Amino acid sequence: MNTTPFSHERFDRIPLIGIIRDISFDDVRAILPIYQQAGLTTLEVTMNTTDVEQILPYARAHFPSLNVGAGTVCTPGDLNKALDLGAQFIVTPVVVKKMIKSCKKLGIPIFPGAYTPSEIYTAWSLGATMVKIYPATALGPAYIKDLRGPLKNIPLMPTGGIQLDNIGAFRDAGANAFGIGSQLFNQKLIKEKDWQGLEKHFQAFVDRIKEA
Repeated sequence: MNTTPFSHERFDRIPLIGIIRDISFDDVRAILPIYQQAGLTTLEVTMNTTDVEQILPYARAHFPSLNVGAGTVCTPGDLNKALDLGAQFIVTPVVVKKMIKSCKKLGIPIFPGAYTPSEIYTAWSLGATMVKIYPATALGPAYIKDLRGPLKNIPLMPTGGIQLDNIGAFRDAGANAFGIGSQLFNQKLIKEKDWQGLEKHFQAFVDRIKEA
């Protein structure tokens, strides 16, 4: 198992966490070299993905230049399993105080999901690396801009509904990073095994973030 820690420098270079959910191990094996080649640096595998026990260790062992973490971590049991599988960072859908404190104690970056100003501040004060604003779909960039007034020192990562045509608006509103799932891992391209098309799709996100 590759034991290198999470690279903040790599993440800051392309502040995007690609979220793998319900993609088969065979498809992920084809996707990972394309993901890396396109310049993407950080990958989340959700714990409720069927093949997570294969995908996470494989990605860690064969792609040491990627940050590879676990998402949809909801319980202490999920956390222990994710760390056993080699996760370099943790993403949660909600604020779980005990989990944030555990990760802080272990030196594992954690991106807890929060929505209201109170949740966001609580997550940050407990030791979150960055706070995932989820779901970001409904309120959009305007909500991030509103949060930036009272919470300007807390790094925010909107997740849900991030697309090529709104990354710039979210960045302008004050987003520090992005969590992107199905919009990044295009199901049609994956189903058709159009790996060349998928690489171009990934590259478009990289280019858009660099522009933003």
